[in-house]
Amino acid sequence: MTIIRSAVFGFTALSLSLSLSACAMIGKKDDTGPVAVSSENKGFLGMFKGSQPAANTTEAGIGVNAYLWRASLDTISFMPLTSADPWGGVIISDWYANPEKPDERFKTTVYILDSRLRADALNVTVNKQVMQNGGWIDSAVSAQTEIDVENAILTRARQLRLSNVNK
Repeated sequence: MTIIRSAVFGFTALSLSLSLSACAMIGKKDDTGPVAVSSENKGFLGMFKGSQPAANTTEAGIGVNAYLWRASLDTISFMPLTSADPWGGVIISDWYANPEKPDERFKTTVYILDSRLRADALNVTVNKQVMQNGGWIDSAVSAQTEIDVENAILTRARQLRLSNVNK
């Protein structure tokens, strides 16, 4: 059993160190330009081989539209976040209860589906629960609520884009 624990600990330590070293390289470029991931320079899971620029290079960054991403975070910033995946384009909030109405709470999931700033590149899901008999019970949310959140995100994304164009 001790050997198994040692192996698990060693694998965990190796995984953690590889993850941290990969995080340190995010956003860094050398003189050759952005690092491209192609079939020629992928090692085991794309981690171990060197990086040579390829013909079709794309810069490392978030995998979705940056304006939609920032606007989504800005729009639901009053809610605590559970998860934010910029490469997958998913933002999940934790339950939020308005202090003025503590008997109901909301949870929001934002899906950014494209790298272009488009209305159909965004999907918002809002869940609601109400307090009944000392427990939280799922409750229906108006479809208009989700549309309103999507519109708020799109409006903020347009503002962010226009502010960058005017600079």
